Amino acid sequence: MRQETAETVALQALSWLVTNDELLPVFLGSSGASLDDLRNQAENPEFLGSLLDFICMDDAWVVAFCDANALSYETPMQARMALPGGAQTHWT
Repeated sequence: MRQETAETVALQALSWLVTNDELLPVFLGSSGASLDDLRNQAENPEFLGSLLDFICMDDAWVVAFCDANALSYETPMQARMALPGGAQTHWT
């Protein structure tokens, strides 16, 4: 996946997250981000990557996000891998 496409997926995730009254406070609390940070960092690929990291922590969140946006369940992780810091480390 190209970085531009990954950023689009991450922006969809951001839009989904800010409308989720239960999950948004969890993200804000765990990341230390504020609502202003969400607005100010929306174009920052590193921030978008951290947002996808958060969503990918729970299969139920991935399913809910993907179902709401008609995406395959693999899309968030593929997008994450295309953003800065998302490359998988191979130790062998």
